[in-house]
Amino acid sequence: MIGKGDSHLAEASRDASLVMVGRRERRLSIGAAIGPVTHAVLHHAAAPIAAQEP
Repeated sequence: MIGKGDSHLAEASRDASLVMVGRRERRLSIGAAIGPVTHAVLHHAAAPIAAQEP
């Protein structure tokens, strides 16, 4: 697939029962960091989202 990963994942989520995405590992003591694709999928996916640590 060519294009934006977030758009492809959000579109594929229409037929999915779960969308699994990764999150970035940062060495900050405040909260978990997510990248721009994961952020967009969290807001636009039609299926539930699971974010996995690296």
